[in-house]
Amino acid sequence: MNARSGQLHSAMAPERQMENHMTSFAPGDGAALRSAFGRFGTGVTVVTTQTDGGPIGMTANSFSSVSLEPALVLWSAALRSKRHDAFTKTRHFCIHVLAADQQDVAYHFASQGHDFTRFDWADGPNGAPEISGVLAQFHCDTFAVHPAGDHSLIIGKITHASERSGAGDGLMFDRGRFGTFTAIDAPA
Repeated sequence: MNARSGQLHSAMAPERQMENHMTSFAPGDGAALRSAFGRFGTGVTVVTTQTDGGPIGMTANSFSSVSLEPALVLWSAALRSKRHDAFTKTRHFCIHVLAADQQDVAYHFASQGHDFTRFDWADGPNGAPEISGVLAQFHCDTFAVHPAGDHSLIIGKITHASERSGAGDGLMFDRGRFGTFTAIDAPA
């Protein structure tokens, strides 16, 4: 950075500079913001709960660990989702980390969440549906729900957790596509 002008200077070739060109946009530009958010690859989960009308599920890539003590996780549900209220009002839910071969589960629960007939599942320890074949499960009691723009942040206190033994790749979501993680060797 040039101390006088405050401008960044680069020793890169002009063609390399073009590859690193950043396009600015207003925070209110939903399409551009969604595209920029999509540059952050995430894992894919399905969150389930039990309602008076039966089990429901929702695909979410907004999952994150929050705390080890107490053991807390969070995810977010869109206000426009027909399943939003069921998840913000439930006392218990289960977050399932999907395996690389469970893209069909992600698509299914992204479009509709009341039909569990295609999947092997059982009631979990807190009553929330537990889907088989996933990499990890976090059974939670609802700890807090916070309004956050066009979503609600749902924080869960983990009451039971499990992880599938043996190796398995997780299902990833990046720029609107499903895929898997490819490791890069660390520099020598």
